[in-house]
Amino acid sequence: MMIDTHCHLDAAEFDADRLDVARRAAASGVRGIVIPAVERGNFAAVRGLAQQVEGGAYALGIHPLYVPRARDDDLGALREAVIDALDDPRFVAIGEIGLDFFVPELAAGEPRARQERFYDAQLALAAEFGLPVLLHVRRSQDMLLKYLRRRPGVRGGIAHAFNGSAQQARAFVERGFALGLGGAMTYPRALQIRRHATDVGLDSLVLETDAPDIPPAWLYAPQRRNDPGQLPRIAQVLAELRGVDTAEIARATTAAAHRVLPRLRT
Repeated sequence: MMIDTHCHLDAAEFDADRLDVARRAAASGVRGIVIPAVERGNFAAVRGLAQQVEGGAYALGIHPLYVPRARDDDLGALREAVIDALDDPRFVAIGEIGLDFFVPELAAGEPRARQERFYDAQLALAAEFGLPVLLHVRRSQDMLLKYLRRRPGVRGGIAHAFNGSAQQARAFVERGFALGLGGAMTYPRALQIRRHATDVGLDSLVLETDAPDIPPAWLYAPQRRNDPGQLPRIAQVLAELRGVDTAEIARATTAAAHRVLPRLRT
């Protein structure tokens, strides 16, 4: 059994065959798929989709790249959606939230300040309800950690597609986070990510695809869609890097996912 801890299965790229994609993934051994929201407009979609797929789960949040078009009252709508979802065992986290300083126009001035306001407000929500978070981490590791230190009530979660330094990796792990490893790890030139794959304890690593994005090396080409069925082969790459068998990777990363997303166990 493997868990794809980050898959945008609701994306338009899957409109033609969404449930078939999920069924094929399940047949390949992917028995859990976590579908994070990105904005108010898809809260209902991810919740509904999680009910339809084997092992489906979902998170609710406002993605930093969607903050520029979000309204301030979207945070209130998120809080209401979270309260409504608390009795749903398929609801597992606040996410996808975080900061993105890779996009130049979002990395300074009011756009950056607005990202930070939305991030902190969503951390406060996670702390209020005792929920983990799914973090978008792109050239923003230290600032993400700064806000996490101010919110000690946040119960860890996953640093999605992590590509920071070894020191930053340790800081997230020490705060109860697991690092998400996916398609980027399969590229031989991804030296930093591969170092995390071998140096970080296996109990702090989880598998993910970020489908339809971040395709693994064997899919990389224009318009090649990533999908959760790639997870077993991604796990195989991690097994080769660590010198263990794929069964051990499946066992350990599933246990790590259950640790950082406790509601997955219900």
